[in-house]
Amino acid sequence: MLGTDLVDVLRSTGDDVIGLGHADLDITSGASVATALDDVRPDVVVNCAAYTAVDAAETDEDAALLLNGTGPDVLSAGIAERPGVRLVQISTDYVFPGDATEPYAEEAPTGPRSAYGRTKLAGELAVQAALPDRGLIVRTAWLYGEHGSNFVSTMLRLEREKDTVDVVDDQRGQPTWTRDLAAFVHRLIEADAPAGAYHGTSSGETTWFGLAQEVFRRAGADPGRVRPTTTDRFPRPAPRPSYSVLAHDRSLRAGVRSIEDWRDALDRYLGRARSA
Repeated sequence: MLGTDLVDVLRSTGDDVIGLGHADLDITSGASVATALDDVRPDVVVNCAAYTAVDAAETDEDAALLLNGTGPDVLSAGIAERPGVRLVQISTDYVFPGDATEPYAEEAPTGPRSAYGRTKLAGELAVQAALPDRGLIVRTAWLYGEHGSNFVSTMLRLEREKDTVDVVDDQRGQPTWTRDLAAFVHRLIEADAPAGAYHGTSSGETTWFGLAQEVFRRAGADPGRVRPTTTDRFPRPAPRPSYSVLAHDRSLRAGVRSIEDWRDALDRYLGRARSA
């Protein structure tokens, strides 16, 4: 979802963008990274590659670590040898323990509780070590978009197929449209933001239940058909953060506008989907 939107958004701003898939670039291979960097000669590299199967990572952590930890390590090492090239590493709210009561600041202590979170944190640390002055880490969460399966599209489908839907109401976060995240990444790049961690999530907060209700409402359906439930009713291999709200202070200090309210984003996303 994000890679496709990022290429589209950057091209719409007039940037020269080259999107490389796995067949073109294996970020876990130093030779592949070196060849790609020499061929493309980029000013900025944005790494959207990731192992995102959160539950599968609990029993396949080595595979997740290869892509989420080793990949950014190899990629940032190759970039470190090329002066002036910057890296934007996409990360996740899962690097935090998820038990806070107020939004996580960019500098808040990390403490992942899942294999996925541990492997994504390994990627962050690798970038920070290799590119202390040229590496940007953008943590995001609760992504949805046009180019992949996601919670919003699932709720739209279930609204058509089921009379009622039970959705957890004890996990709080920030639904974020991948197109908004792509635009945020572009703003960071254009502002020449200092190296370090930034939070790329929508403003405001809600629960999965609250998001589902808004999806139903905007689809013209009765939001009362969405019923609240609790996480323990849907046991999963990987623990889900109960609180994933991220603060945006560092981007504001850098003069970079944060993403608008999640409700506004949902309206724009659904409007775009209806007109497609």
